[in-house]
Amino acid sequence: MRSDTVKRIATECGFELAGIAAAEPIAADVARFEHWVERGMAGEMRYMTDRRAELRRDPRSLLPSARSVICVGKLYNAAPEVKDPPVSRYAWGSRDYHDVLREGLQQLVKRLLEIEPFDWRICVDTAPLLERSYARQAGLGWIGKNTCLIHEPLGSWFFLAEILASLELEPDGPPPDRCGSCTRCIDACPTHALIPNEDGSTTLDSRRCISYLTIELRGPAPDDLRPGIAHHIFGCDICQDVCPWNSRAPVTDEPAFAPRDQPPLQSIARMSEEEFRTYSRGTPLVRPKYAGFMRNVEIALENTER
Repeated sequence: MRSDTVKRIATECGFELAGIAAAEPIAADVARFEHWVERGMAGEMRYMTDRRAELRRDPRSLLPSARSVICVGKLYNAAPEVKDPPVSRYAWGSRDYHDVLREGLQQLVKRLLEIEPFDWRICVDTAPLLERSYARQAGLGWIGKNTCLIHEPLGSWFFLAEILASLELEPDGPPPDRCGSCTRCIDACPTHALIPNEDGSTTLDSRRCISYLTIELRGPAPDDLRPGIAHHIFGCDICQDVCPWNSRAPVTDEPAFAPRDQPPLQSIARMSEEEFRTYSRGTPLVRPKYAGFMRNVEIALENTER
């Protein structure tokens, strides 16, 4: 099977980005990830540090017959309903992106199997795979100083997903890093979660990241970081909002990612647990659960009253 055939069909299945990487370890990125974990920067995200950390070294630990990683990106950028919304852009829609991407990948697998039989495994965010690294190797973009994958000229508002395949496909190559001397994302982060490195890259200290604090963290947020969380109640887009490569980013036409009406903070604060379940059902908002979400609302209200 030809790589350009795979990428063409991926586009027809609703993915704006598609490329091929070899299904083999990326030694430098594995070492960087392991050093990041050793420094404690994964915080309480145990799925990054338990036995699954070992699996991230080699995609063939997930599919032994894998020869290629088919990498795709699906645009989720949408026009905001309000200025500076409290919910991260990826959670504005009516459906969980995992389901939307998986459906598209299943369609892609089905069409590829009509051409040639092969072993496969779908990976959507939750699999122990260094997906940004393989997306970069597949030519989908470079890893920016905000640690997001950035595509020239479409920006960084993309969900990433992969198909591990036993197909021997011609791999693409990584594009050049085009962040240059820009430090807008580093400078804009209110909790100073992006740490500059001597080589010009950055390291994300998850323990200080607003997305981590409002989604992954269980229990109270550190007192010194609560003011920086500001009005955010689920995730944060600041480091992407300020990125120049997103200034002309296209808007998705995917209905599942169209913004829903967001009630004001005061109304959310009065939600019962059952009302929260109804409000968040089928969306990424379920992740912090009721207790975590209400903690976030409490912090946001506290900050708006300062």
